[in-house]
Amino acid sequence: MWMGLCFGLLASSALVIGGALGAYWRPPRPVTGVLLAFASGTLISALAFELFPQAVAIGGLGHSALGLIIGAAAFVVINQWLDQRYAPKAAGGEKAQQSDVVQEVAKRSVGFALLASVTLDGVPENLALGISLQAQASFTLLIAIFASNFPEALVGAVAMRRGGQGQKQIIIIWLIAALVLTLMVAIGQLAGNLSPTTLALAMSFAGGAVLASLADTLMPEAFERGRPWNAFATALGFLLSFALAQQHLK
Repeated sequence: MWMGLCFGLLASSALVIGGALGAYWRPPRPVTGVLLAFASGTLISALAFELFPQAVAIGGLGHSALGLIIGAAAFVVINQWLDQRYAPKAAGGEKAQQSDVVQEVAKRSVGFALLASVTLDGVPENLALGISLQAQASFTLLIAIFASNFPEALVGAVAMRRGGQGQKQIIIIWLIAALVLTLMVAIGQLAGNLSPTTLALAMSFAGGAVLASLADTLMPEAFERGRPWNAFATALGFLLSFALAQQHLK
């Protein structure tokens, strides 16, 4: 269990580092765009070459496809709820004032959408990391989780701050997320006897949440903020994650 907690703290520390940094520092838009693009490339490669293929190998294509769809649907539902939860309900007033409200709400919504994305795909990913400790620790998965968590937390914290969240509140939010995901690694280590079907559903659920977050939040934000370097950053993130996956398969 202690090893699982250590691995969980290492993987989830990126959330605290990125969240704290984003709470007090506003990096230039191109920098955040490039970081998001890098994270997108990392996640695309991890999904295509590790997460989903492993789920299919463990539980078959049928269960994995079901988990993928459910994961994507869960992200969409939660993201829509966040949009409605923070939707402006201003009545009257000038259009310019309403436009400002809409912009601030949109910024905060992006931050919480990134938080939802990290949590949705992080829970099963960290469970899988903990389960890997039963046999041979997956340092590749550990590095990939860290590499994708940092820019998402950084940009999410910046968006929350621009949306009106307090600095201490932002840090607490990302600290809680990190603690939850750390606990998932420890639980995964203790629950090494999960059935193949359950594990495949969990891993493919993560894949569906990743795909939905990429299409809805990460890549649109990277495109808006980081052009033209977002294309190179996406390719670099893909290449790094692919190389890590190949080393893990050897």
